Amino acid sequence: MKKIRKLISLCLAAAVLLTSGAGVFYAAAAETKVPVTANSSKDVPVILIGGDGDILYDKDGNEIFDIDHPEKLTQDSSDGSVKDAVINVMQPFLLEGVLFNKWDNYYANLEAEIAELTAEVRLDGNGDVPNGSGISLEHRQQVEADKHADRKGGKGYYGFFDYHFWYDWRLDPFEIADQLHDYIEGIKEATGCPKVGIVCRCVGSNVALAYTVKYGTESLQGIGFDGTGSNGGEFISEALSGKFRLDGSAVYRFLVDYTALGSINLSDFALASIDLLVKSGAVDGLTATARATIYNRIVMGATSALALSTLFTMPCYWGFVAPEDYDDAIRYVFGEEGSEKRTQYAGLIAKLDRYHNEVAARIRPLMKGLHEDGVNLGIISKYGFQMFPTCASDDAIADQYASVRRSSFGATTSTVYDTLPDAYVEARIEQGKGEYISPDRQIDASTCLFPEYTWFTKGARHGNWTYMENAILYTVVTGSRQYSVGDLDAARFMVYHNDTGVMEPMTEENCHTEYWLAEKEEDHPADPFRRAIAFIRSFLNWIKELFAAARQKREG
Repeated sequence: MKKIRKLISLCLAAAVLLTSGAGVFYAAAAETKVPVTANSSKDVPVILIGGDGDILYDKDGNEIFDIDHPEKLTQDSSDGSVKDAVINVMQPFLLEGVLFNKWDNYYANLEAEIAELTAEVRLDGNGDVPNGSGISLEHRQQVEADKHADRKGGKGYYGFFDYHFWYDWRLDPFEIADQLHDYIEGIKEATGCPKVGIVCRCVGSNVALAYTVKYGTESLQGIGFDGTGSNGGEFISEALSGKFRLDGSAVYRFLVDYTALGSINLSDFALASIDLLVKSGAVDGLTATARATIYNRIVMGATSALALSTLFTMPCYWGFVAPEDYDDAIRYVFGEEGSEKRTQYAGLIAKLDRYHNEVAARIRPLMKGLHEDGVNLGIISKYGFQMFPTCASDDAIADQYASVRRSSFGATTSTVYDTLPDAYVEARIEQGKGEYISPDRQIDASTCLFPEYTWFTKGARHGNWTYMENAILYTVVTGSRQYSVGDLDAARFMVYHNDTGVMEPMTEENCHTEYWLAEKEEDHPADPFRRAIAFIRSFLNWIKELFAAARQKREG
């Protein structure tokens, strides 16, 4: 483990140690720094609003969906229903489309077959729950209990997770906002505190912003955003609006990330085989062929069927659609104005339109309005991972699901293949903005909507909510005033080490946390000679891993 440096301050005689299972952090001290601690709030209860992922149950209390294990939807299908569903779609309806250019049956049956598998979790044409399913009884009871509890208790302060607002994340953010309003009012009455803080993650930020639109900011001390999708998330926004792209190199990097994080188990030989397939041009060639021939029919035409049979009857996910992509996404999923699906899903579309018009399309003035109302703001933007490889922005620096440009509300960034140009960095330094350039030279934070209230974490993936990130946001949202980056004992740019759980200030030496090396000339060679060289390198590496795998098998 890296050597731990003690925090020494003229104001603090002791070292401040921040530890948990998720992280450890030490930063250079200064006389005016505010320590970032777990018990930062004595007078302001803080509400955690998580993202999607709470397990769903049917009305009888049986588990029906865990977003972390979606395979459970079909794992009990020992009768072959999943395979039959695929066959029913592929034959004869796909064949009918290819041979006779008649695709309506393919789309309709694709949607029907998959919708049958997801019937228990999908919402209806109005975006409502049709079958009484929802979050667990335990979590619903916890929400009710929180509304009548002062959890400061004997410890004398409000901690990180004293108040956790559980909700059915499939629903319209404005509908959830009504529940959040009741929750906040109950906590205020139970604690006697006139205001609360909110820390929101992922789609939880959509709920928080819908709440501010509907109920104002009078009850809010501050809002902290960690990995927000409120400013758009490319993995949904672009793929759903026709900017679909499948780049073999991005797929490879994505699989490397998931393997390194332990989410999947691919051997070095398997990864080398995938890389060889990519470097051979087979993946990109197949994609290019499909795009030139049947892409418009099979991929773009099936967007509606796949969307409406899986996650996109759920208004929450539409919060990831950026304003500039919204009209295209509506058209891709529901068809042109006056279509049968526009009529069938009119109630759902009305909810989507409301959120788009009142929140997503007004995100910058809405955020500025919060600041003008005196609401403390804190923003955490994560990166260091491959974007979900199905969108045109798959080379953006990202946390797997949203780019830094979006989750930071406007930072200027490089791509995974390069750094900010030297001339650009030198110009920013001359302008006195050198402190906003990240040590890895991939981010210029000065262009954020709130550059002084935005922190960056490299190495913490989208779903890893580290101790230090929590501590920063809890400190900010409970502060008696708006804290800036310079006020807190926490660096603007931080590095998280997944293997040790250590968080530390980013330097030029520790900033290279990626599990892959992205080289554009290797991934997308400019000429046949370079393509051949990249293929030979990949082939030699594949041979090495083949022998290593064979040796391991003999010895094992």
